[in-house]
Amino acid sequence: MFQLETPLLELIARGAFLFVLFMVLFRLLPRRTGGELAPMDLVFLLLITEAASHALGDYSSLADGTVQIVTMLALNYLTNRLSFSFRWFERLIEHGPLQVVKDGQTIPRNMRKELLTPEELISHLRLNGIDQISQVRSAYVESDGRLSVVRMNPS
Repeated sequence: MFQLETPLLELIARGAFLFVLFMVLFRLLPRRTGGELAPMDLVFLLLITEAASHALGDYSSLADGTVQIVTMLALNYLTNRLSFSFRWFERLIEHGPLQVVKDGQTIPRNMRKELLTPEELISHLRLNGIDQISQVRSAYVESDGRLSVVRMNPS
């Protein structure tokens, strides 16, 4: 039950491969795909859950699941550390903010890029207490999928 059934390096390689694969896939998807979790957090959550479920049932050895969980914890820590220390690494793994409204006008190309419909945009604006796009100086889809809004200055 507590002995490895799979070679240690294979377990580490599997965990690392899945971590990197999901990071790449979530980087390719629109920002709003993960809801309000940062892509790195969503990947980490999915993979830890998967590894834990194997440790609870699919493996007859808890050690196999534990090795994969520790591998993913280490990769998550390393990714966070590198993102904190190196701006270029953060840009590599995280989406930057994308402007979808400028001076009361939508930016259709960026809205298409994020698969954001005008109705969804208006809905998000209402959640920010704004009735009309013309009241918005700028709006951005942030890296975690949320919409940040800056109102026009009242004149």
